[in-house]
Amino acid sequence: MYRSLIVLAAGLFAIGTDSFVIAGILPDAADSLGIPVGTAGWLLTAYAFTYAVLGPVMATFTTRWPRRTLFLTGFVIFTAGNLITAFVPVFGVALAARALAGLGGAMVTPAAVAAAAALAPPERRGRAIATVMTGLSAATALGAPIGTAIGSLTGNWRATMMFVSALGILAAVGITLLLPALPTPPAVPLRTRVAPLADRRIGLTLLTTFLVYTGLFTVYSFIGASLDRATGGSGTTLAALLFVWGLAATAGTLGSGSLIDRLGSRRVINVAITVAAIDFALLPWTSAHLPSAVAALLVWGVCGWGLLAPQTHRLITALPTAAPLLTGLASAMVYVGVSVAPLVGQVAMAWFGPYWLGPVGAAFIALGLGAAEAAHTVIRRHAPQPAPTASAQQPSPAK
Repeated sequence: MYRSLIVLAAGLFAIGTDSFVIAGILPDAADSLGIPVGTAGWLLTAYAFTYAVLGPVMATFTTRWPRRTLFLTGFVIFTAGNLITAFVPVFGVALAARALAGLGGAMVTPAAVAAAAALAPPERRGRAIATVMTGLSAATALGAPIGTAIGSLTGNWRATMMFVSALGILAAVGITLLLPALPTPPAVPLRTRVAPLADRRIGLTLLTTFLVYTGLFTVYSFIGASLDRATGGSGTTLAALLFVWGLAATAGTLGSGSLIDRLGSRRVINVAITVAAIDFALLPWTSAHLPSAVAALLVWGVCGWGLLAPQTHRLITALPTAAPLLTGLASAMVYVGVSVAPLVGQVAMAWFGPYWLGPVGAAFIALGLGAAEAAHTVIRRHAPQPAPTASAQQPSPAK
């Protein structure tokens, strides 16, 4: 079982790396394609938006496909999209290729999480899912920095895209050789998959995720330009900073679980959002120097990625009967925010410049805090009231 889980985690590592690595090479990609950096941000949007929106659609469309066929088809599409991006000199074609890669990722990720649950016995299902999802976390800590470093050391951003393509090929080979036959999951109509969106508790919680991750990735989408004072324009230094950010993100993800059990999801959510908003509001000053930039990225990684688990916990607590569908919606909403962020960043850079993206992101994060409190209020209002005790039901003795 564990060998299969590692193979699936490696596949999500490739997909996660593709999600985050473009930001580190965006200035070079813009220069090579002859477009402004702000316009090049659409390369992130094309991938993330396709990945987010088509995840539920492809999960419905491919329900009856054999799992190995689904994974291989997804990785072929994913790899093809990245190879096209690596070789085409035209921005419009590169944009379409990024969307194609996102389609491949949308096919693989939901199926990989479901496969992890199917491979494990019920008492180990949570660990199995966490093991596979670690591939996405590891992409922030290792995949994105390695890809950025490759682009810097070779002086060619297209080498980074070749690196991501190689990860996709290795994942496909691993699935072919090591993944056992898996049962086909029961069919779930698309209408059922998106039905929880009509619940205000779910809608407000997902709105929180959207606003916060839009704010967080407004800066990340153009992180090379935002941190160029601290890095001195060095891609290697930027890769090191992304490594720090990725380690903090992994620590935030792993550490948030015990905090939820001790403090409850509301406190963890509110503290993480508040600290992240303050951190981003200070970025025009902290991003100017390498030591303060490191500190800002540590806070960003811990708080930003430490928000995922309590948000998912809040969703499942509000509507436990729809837990499998809610986890998919939670992941999709992160990527909707990621896809919108470059558009916000493009406008903000034109108005304020790259060093003031932090306060713009902080505004979105602060709005997320308002949405989080609104979600808490609605969830508490819908919470079942405790039944009165027998003593409370008995009439009080006459005086």
